[in-house]
Amino acid sequence: MKRILIVDDEPDIRELLNYNLSKAGFECDLAENGLVALEKIKTNKPSLVLLDVMMPGMDGIQTCEAIREDKSCNDIIIAFLTARSEDYSQIAGLQAGSDDYIAKPIKPAVLLSRIQALLRRKDPDFNASNASSISRLSVDKEKHIVNLDGNILQLPRKEFELLALLISKPNTVFHREQILTSVWGTDVVVGDRTIDVHIRKIREKIGEGWIHTIKGVGYKLTLQ
Repeated sequence: MKRILIVDDEPDIRELLNYNLSKAGFECDLAENGLVALEKIKTNKPSLVLLDVMMPGMDGIQTCEAIREDKSCNDIIIAFLTARSEDYSQIAGLQAGSDDYIAKPIKPAVLLSRIQALLRRKDPDFNASNASSISRLSVDKEKHIVNLDGNILQLPRKEFELLALLISKPNTVFHREQILTSVWGTDVVVGDRTIDVHIRKIREKIGEGWIHTIKGVGYKLTLQ
């Protein structure tokens, strides 16, 4: 399980990010400023640091530079969080050694996508689909459960695998052939209506509006 250190002087933002990222399957540590963040890194080294730029005392730029000065922390991913959109802030952050730059207000689904991309960049074996999505709907492949608005749903195996596939890449259209190969494999012969029946059963359990039919092509899932 990947550990993320959230560094922000605003308690509401720390708690919001902690809630959403924990729900998505990450372990989270919280720090209210740069000095506390450096101490946290010494005791529990994170895979990724979400670092606010504008903080009293030791700001995000200074904190990033301090992390990069420690050679034992070279593999830590750093992504800045800031409400400032000026180009010089982005340039300063990148020059300080950050890997990415995420502007506030933060959209949870977008944030998760960026985090997953950063983790895969450093660790190609990272499987972000074990705990997919920080929206109202999430799928945990290790525990084989679906969480919808805090309610745990138990889906039959093929329905679960189909939903897990769709939610692994939100807004991506999966062709029928892709779905058949990924969920049923190439050694099993199933009827043309098999996918449609399973989609209908999933919709009955999670509600309409999540899974969209692309006529003549396949299906996609949109986070809400």
